[in-house]
Amino acid sequence: MRMIADAVTDLSVAAVRGVQTAGGPAEPTVGRVLSSWQPDVPALVLVIVLGGLYGWGVLRVRRQGGTWPAARVAAFVLLGLGALVVATMSALAVYDHVLFWPAAVQNILLDLLAPLGLALGDPLRLAVEALPDARAARVRRAVTGRVVRVLTFPLVSTALVLTTELVVYFTPYFATALRVGWLHELMYLHLLAAGCLFVVPVLTHEQALPSWCTHPVRAALVFLDGIVDAVPGVVVMTHGTLIAGAWYLHHAPAWSPDVRHDQQIGGGAMLSIAELVALPFLLSILAQWARAERVQNAALDRRLDRELLRAAPPADDQAEDRGSAATATPERVRPWWETEQNDVAARIRRQH
Repeated sequence: MRMIADAVTDLSVAAVRGVQTAGGPAEPTVGRVLSSWQPDVPALVLVIVLGGLYGWGVLRVRRQGGTWPAARVAAFVLLGLGALVVATMSALAVYDHVLFWPAAVQNILLDLLAPLGLALGDPLRLAVEALPDARAARVRRAVTGRVVRVLTFPLVSTALVLTTELVVYFTPYFATALRVGWLHELMYLHLLAAGCLFVVPVLTHEQALPSWCTHPVRAALVFLDGIVDAVPGVVVMTHGTLIAGAWYLHHAPAWSPDVRHDQQIGGGAMLSIAELVALPFLLSILAQWARAERVQNAALDRRLDRELLRAAPPADDQAEDRGSAATATPERVRPWWETEQNDVAARIRRQH
């Protein structure tokens, strides 16, 4: 009788798991991961609005006779909006309610990769160049307003990104978002906004940060941010308590791995993506730094050429003085560090 009861119990468990598998997504394979998509209306509306505004700005700049680099358009559309679409409508969204690791990858894409792509498109500079002068001035005032300045202050925005990730996973926020649809969409927006507050001001060509945030300082801040962004992945991977454990234990399909192992996979994916995103972020800052140095050096060369031209004696005077000793001393050309207004020149003046 005991054997019969155990057999009946096993059949019941198998039947329950079969119902869960039939009612949920099938076991992920490479083909299913690539072909599984589901619409997310709020995210789709956001993508259309952002893409439409950006495209309108590019067309307006070009109609005014200006140029806008194709590389920025590609970064904004493919990396920025593309990451937003993949995070909210791909197989990650199909499996995020039955497995933890797709949800973890979703969140890190929204928090790090999508903001990087949007920032590389430099929407702030595009808005200033596309809008009339009065509206462009309003945009600049909004960017330099007190509230925005506080939220985008480098150390504050870095702390906001870290706090957002920790609050999502180590409060009831994430578990509640899995049950409540509108809160899930709000969490998407929250993660995207937190990432943009740090990345967009650092990469924009507009003056959106304090004057002391030079390119070397920005490079150091990006390096520090790369270290900070690794913290949530490490904590999730090593955390002893299951994150939204009750939900995932209840909704785990028969083919899913152990819930604790699933969480470790998610934490490892968060850590890996965070470190991969930090590299192109840092390279972008270094490229901007090198470009700014080239522009500054070219301007310095042109100024020195003008000063040398003013200091040279006229051709008639050269002809008169030919064959005799020069009696007049030409105007002295001041060293460049006495005339230039930049950090390097200021340091040399202090040394002298």
